[in-house]
Amino acid sequence: MTDAAPNDIAPILQQLNELLRRDANEEALSVAARARRQFPVSPDLLRLQGMALLRLGRRREAQVAMNRAAEVAPGNLEVQCNLASLALADGKPAAAIERMQKALAQAPGHPALLQVLGTAYMEIGQHVQARDAFALAVQNMPQHPAIRLNLASAEMELGRLPEAEAHVRQALQHAPASDAAHAMLGHMLHRQRRPQDGAASLLQAGKLAPNNVQHVYQAALMLDEAGDLVGANEAFTDALARAPDSVVVMAQTLFTRRRLCRWQGLDGLSEQLQFAVSENQPGVHPFAFLAEDVDAAMQLRCARIFAGLIEQQTAGLRQQLNLRHSLPLPDSPVRIGMLSDGFHEAAVGQHIVALIEALADSELDIHLFATTPDDGGNTRRRLSAAATLHDVSGLNHAQLARLMHGTAIEILFDLNGYRGRGNAEMMSLRAAPIQVGWLGYTGSSGAPWMDYLLTDAVTVPASLREHVSEKVIRMPRCPQPSDPLREVAPAPSREACGLPEKGVVFACFNETYAINPAVFARCMLILQQVRGSVLWLLSGPADSDDRLRQAAAALEISPERLIFMPRLPYHEYLARYAHIDLYLDTLPANARATASDALWSGCPVLTRSGDTIPGRTVTSLLHQLGLPELITADSVSFIGMATALGNDHDALATLRRHLAERCRSGSLFDMQGFAADFRRVALAISARHRIGRPPADIDL
Repeated sequence: MTDAAPNDIAPILQQLNELLRRDANEEALSVAARARRQFPVSPDLLRLQGMALLRLGRRREAQVAMNRAAEVAPGNLEVQCNLASLALADGKPAAAIERMQKALAQAPGHPALLQVLGTAYMEIGQHVQARDAFALAVQNMPQHPAIRLNLASAEMELGRLPEAEAHVRQALQHAPASDAAHAMLGHMLHRQRRPQDGAASLLQAGKLAPNNVQHVYQAALMLDEAGDLVGANEAFTDALARAPDSVVVMAQTLFTRRRLCRWQGLDGLSEQLQFAVSENQPGVHPFAFLAEDVDAAMQLRCARIFAGLIEQQTAGLRQQLNLRHSLPLPDSPVRIGMLSDGFHEAAVGQHIVALIEALADSELDIHLFATTPDDGGNTRRRLSAAATLHDVSGLNHAQLARLMHGTAIEILFDLNGYRGRGNAEMMSLRAAPIQVGWLGYTGSSGAPWMDYLLTDAVTVPASLREHVSEKVIRMPRCPQPSDPLREVAPAPSREACGLPEKGVVFACFNETYAINPAVFARCMLILQQVRGSVLWLLSGPADSDDRLRQAAAALEISPERLIFMPRLPYHEYLARYAHIDLYLDTLPANARATASDALWSGCPVLTRSGDTIPGRTVTSLLHQLGLPELITADSVSFIGMATALGNDHDALATLRRHLAERCRSGSLFDMQGFAADFRRVALAISARHRIGRPPADIDL
């Protein structure tokens, strides 16, 4: 700098640009401050000084420097772009748009201005305007990969996936080492229901950017979705190595390892996760957190933190949609919406179908919104015949919200909750005036967009009421519907099932994440005390079966006493219950659909009642069935009851006969009675809404 002529600022600007490029921001600020004494009104110098201040977190001083640059040279386009970007960072997209539009009036078609303008439009959810701005910028600078990626992002938001993919691939031709381009291609492929291919692109992005945790984390999520849990675990482990303090990565790593029965080191991860939730750190998914042994207050805290983050992320789209709800006419039918990814051959569809059929002749106008395509199965056909079914699998959140709003849904039931991908984001858009959580997620959502939780007094007793953020609707029965018309295949032989010819068969078909070390140890103690007995489990992902066999051997139980059932068609799976003497429930998360299946099949279910909503679902089933003797309060009584029944064949036979009688004459599988109670629920909610009263607790 000492060699520069007193009136020559070019070398100084070049030096500043180089320092900023190297992220040497402190040195850049020092150089700029000295140069300002010599060139106090240089707009370029002021702008670069502002950039250094901004990177150092001195936002207010940066704003002053940028504003001064704009006063000195109002026509300086770079300064205008920087000021617009500052406005965006401050949450003022309207100000950024106004500034860019004024600048474009002086320099029409300028790519940099158009790019910032498009970014501002994206911020407020005006994707058509953003697409048009980016498209014009691409016309004027076709080989610029970043602009083309922005255009692809806008096209993706508009649901134009082929066009978006074409732009990403063109960007990759110009910048094959761009991790951002590979990452966007990954998300594009995922949107096209190609999670495995999407994960491959994101893993490539992770190789190109070794310090970026998001690429491998997103790849892990896609591998999980594709069913490749081993690959997902490897990617999550990679992500955790890159960001060991990341709560969100830690949470997903823990949940994946639970599903793989890789128990080593889980206690430490669980403690870190619980501490993060206690400190209100975001990133823990509420559904995964149900597998942790925590109390109801902690579960609600986790849900509230997660919901708050979603509320913040969808605020722009919610504002753009601006969905307003008018009161229905007093004599108009109550229009019910139900949102789920399970309206096919899945647990939700299989268990709710008879209820929907029973409601077909009621005054309720029921609309089902299926976020998964038609699988051609009998359940989907029955649901379509009994209600108005909308296949919304190809719609994004905004399109689905507009459809629901246009359908004038009065009460919207979320049958997935945090269990389904994307449902919470959709529900946060408030497509209906009254929104109710039911079935999918066994807990409180902690979300401001959910008005009610449909439950009963057993699942949510008075002691748990304070840990539910929604208003509570307590049905006079277990809130889990069932299908008394289930088709069951003929029972195969024990030999065909891999079972020994003789001996008591205990079973647990819960998912592997629910079978934690404590649950497994209880089961092994029961096997020790019931000679010749076996434990029948649902075959898990990857090598989890072998891991459970190894765990059994470590507890001095022969691995051959663990039998694994492959995943079967529903009617074949139901047939297996004919060979089960006692179903063993899990805690902290109870069984749900599998417990109902077992009881309907005449198989007794033994549960340990917990102190949280997910730990009381089977207690509710057994309470309505009139079998309180199968509800235990602690591990000792659970093991004692299972052992006593396992060693008393007459008691098991008596219990089965009593269960068969209760199933025939009781109310648990009476879907006409359930439909009558559900109708009362809907009418009670609607009545309060139509007279302008806010949601309130309702006990039917």
